[in-house]
Amino acid sequence: MADGRVDWLAPEALDEALALRAERGAEATVLAGGTFLGILMNERLLEPAALLSLGKVGGLEGIAVVDGELRLGAMTTHRAVERAPAVREGWPVLARAFSLVASPRVRNQATVGGVLADADYASDPPAVLEALGARVVLRSVRGEREVPVRELVVGHYETSIADDELLVEVRVPPCPARAVYRKFRSRSSEDRPCVGVAAVNGDRALRVVVGAVSDTPRELPEACALGVEAAAEIGHRYAGEIEPISDSRGSAAYRRRVIAVEVRRAVEALA
Repeated sequence: MADGRVDWLAPEALDEALALRAERGAEATVLAGGTFLGILMNERLLEPAALLSLGKVGGLEGIAVVDGELRLGAMTTHRAVERAPAVREGWPVLARAFSLVASPRVRNQATVGGVLADADYASDPPAVLEALGARVVLRSVRGEREVPVRELVVGHYETSIADDELLVEVRVPPCPARAVYRKFRSRSSEDRPCVGVAAVNGDRALRVVVGAVSDTPRELPEACALGVEAAAEIGHRYAGEIEPISDSRGSAAYRRRVIAVEVRRAVEALA
């Protein structure tokens, strides 16, 4: 960035976008929906030298079911996921999670790939996608690889995406018959979550993922091994083992109390 100017890169094909990503690397910030990126830039928490916009790149939008697996293009909006009949019928917990994000105006702009690549701890979809065992497809000029959502977010606004890679798709396995997402807001009805709890109970046993309380979504397999009959004990263990952050939506101590209650309620809903 020179004299406050930001290079605007607007490829129209994926190959062109990957080439620019390889050429510019970390100095080019990828722009999808821009809802969260705009906040960071307005608050001067991020001052990129270049913006690599994916808005004109074809083939990155769409919702499909392939061999029983849900495929979500990275540029698919939250609103599209929320309203898609295929998602509502086969993955209702995912449709619900996306429907709870902010407002329709934001959901019409925010994208599936963006919410994961931004690694914003205070968002709804990541916890649900992790609980469902979703993977992301990362592509570069070197090739393609799949990464589980649980391994994608590694810290506050940090992911395992390489400097030359783009997140191009999210793949979600068949949804268990029993799945729930609970969002606790401490302020307004359009607020980001103070605590978000995704819980599923399928052939692979109970999984509970708590989001919006630390740098990454948290899952405790040992606690889940107790089974749905031990809802209160599972909630107690999650509250005791997670070290929550304090922010404008709640202190660490407040979040611990909420975690205990919301985890218990989520597990009870499965039972």
